[in-house]
Amino acid sequence: MEAKKKKVVVAFSGGLDTSFTVMYLAKEKGYEVYAACADTGGFSTEQLKTNEENAYKLGAKAYVTLDVTREYYDKSLKYMVFGNVLRNGTYPISVSSERIFQALAIARYANEIGADAIAHGSTGAGNDQIRFDMTFLVMAPGVEIITLTRDMALSRQEEIDYLNKHGFEADFAKLKYSYNVGLWGTSICGGEILDSAQGLPESAYLKHCRKEGSEQLRLTFKKGELKAVNGETFDDPIQAIRKVEETGAAYGIGRDMHVGDTIIGIKGRVGFEAAAAILIIGAHRFLEKYTLSKWQQYWKDQVANWYGMFLHESQYLEPVMRDIEALLESSQRNVNGTAILELRPLSFSTVGVESKDDLVKTKFGEYGEMQKGWTAEDAKGFIKVTSTPLRVYYANHKDEEI
Repeated sequence: MEAKKKKVVVAFSGGLDTSFTVMYLAKEKGYEVYAACADTGGFSTEQLKTNEENAYKLGAKAYVTLDVTREYYDKSLKYMVFGNVLRNGTYPISVSSERIFQALAIARYANEIGADAIAHGSTGAGNDQIRFDMTFLVMAPGVEIITLTRDMALSRQEEIDYLNKHGFEADFAKLKYSYNVGLWGTSICGGEILDSAQGLPESAYLKHCRKEGSEQLRLTFKKGELKAVNGETFDDPIQAIRKVEETGAAYGIGRDMHVGDTIIGIKGRVGFEAAAAILIIGAHRFLEKYTLSKWQQYWKDQVANWYGMFLHESQYLEPVMRDIEALLESSQRNVNGTAILELRPLSFSTVGVESKDDLVKTKFGEYGEMQKGWTAEDAKGFIKVTSTPLRVYYANHKDEEI
C-alpha cells in the first residue's frame, strides 16, 4: 500500500523563492503541496490568476487565494490610523504589517486542511522570517516549518536553473530593485539603498508624478475612520484608501526613505512610496489637533508608538495589543469632520478642518485676541501660582546662574 503523502502549505507569492519551494517540495520531497496566496490588498486580479496557473505548473495539488484584506483593515490598519503610526516618525509600517495577517491566514488554512508542514520563502537575514515563524509557532503548534531559501543557502541562479531544468520557464531575472506592493504602500529594496550616502532616482519608483499645479483633497472622518474623499462617501474603507492612493500618487506624494533597527538587531534601510498612508495619517493627525484634548493626544501618542513598534517586531499577538487598541478606539469618539489638504507635486500641506467637535471654536476666548472665560486679574493670579515652584527653587538657590 502506498504511503500517504504529507501535506504542506506553501505561503505562495508567485516569486522565485516560493516558486522554487513549491516545485522542490513536490518533486524532491514528495509532499502534497497546497499553494496558498494570502492577499492583504497588494495583488491585482491578473497577478492572482497568474499565481494560480503557475502553482499548478510547479506541481501543486491545490491552489487557493486567501483574501484577508478586510481583516487586515479591521484588526490593525484602522488602529494604525487611529494612532497615526509612523515608525521612527517616517515609515507607515506598510508591507511589514501585512505580513502578520498573511501569516495568520496561512496558519488557519494549514489547520483547516490538517497540514503536516508550512513553508515560506523568507531568507535568514530579514524580519519576515520572524513574522512568519512566530505566527506559525503560536497559531499552528506542532506543524513543521520549512524554509528552503533560509536553510539550503541556494543562490538565485541555482533556483532559476532548477526551475528551468524541470520545465518551468519564467522570467526571474535579477532586477536592480525588489518591490513589495501592499494596500498601505510599496517598499523598495536594493540598488542605491545599499549605499547609505545615496537616495533613490525617479526611475526606482513604480508611480510617477503626473500632475502639475495644486488641488485640494478633503478627507472626512467619523470616529477616526475615513468615510469620504472629496465628498464621495465610501461604505468600504478599502475603496476609500484606494481612492486616496490614486489621487495622491498622481502627485508623487508619499515617497521617503526609512532607516531603523530590524528585529534581528542590524540596521535596515528601505525606500517606500505610500501616498494613501501618508495623506490619511497627515489628515487624521491634523483633525485630532482640533478635536482631542492635550492629554488625549499625549497619551495616545505614547501607546501608539508602542503599538507600531510591537506590530513591526512581530508582537501583534501579544495580549497588550488588544488593550492598546481599546484605548486608541476610545480616543476616536470625537474625531469627526473633514480635514482639508493642499496637494502639489511631491508634497502636501494642511489647510484647515470643518468639524462640529472643533475645540478651537469656543465661547471662552480666541487665542491671541480676547479672553471671555476669565478676567485680567484671573490671568495674573494663574500666572503667579504657576510660577510658584520656580520662584521657590531659585529663592533657595541664588548661586545658580541661568
